[in-house]
Amino acid sequence: MAANDVHAQVEAFLADWQESEAQPKKAFMRLRDYLLGLDGCILEFNARPGVTYSLRAKHPAQSKRPLFVMVDVIDDDPSQRWISVCSYACMVTDPDETGDYAPEGLFGEDACCFDVDGYEEDVLNYVEARIGEAFAAAKKE
Repeated sequence: MAANDVHAQVEAFLADWQESEAQPKKAFMRLRDYLLGLDGCILEFNARPGVTYSLRAKHPAQSKRPLFVMVDVIDDDPSQRWISVCSYACMVTDPDETGDYAPEGLFGEDACCFDVDGYEEDVLNYVEARIGEAFAAAKKE
């Protein structure tokens, strides 16, 4: 998908998203901006209303896997959306043990997923560090 198409789709999604008190929309925008700041990062957007809105990121050097991180907005209740950030377990560490291990949880491979309920600086810093690890690992694929 062309970068302009992704940008337009994400912006349309954001325009329709009513922010809640926890500010998950603000957290999603921060994570999106973090991904946009990674040199060469390729983004795709997959909208499944009522289920998830997925921002998927790939490094151009990757050939083994279709992405290095997936930032999902969980949409089972649009008034209480939250975010799940998943990477392949072999690409990230979890020194604070805050993530959830998901056997075969990402395209049939083991994953580590981090929940982001809203805009919390410490949580976002931690998750961004995990995304950075996954991006560095993806460069070597």
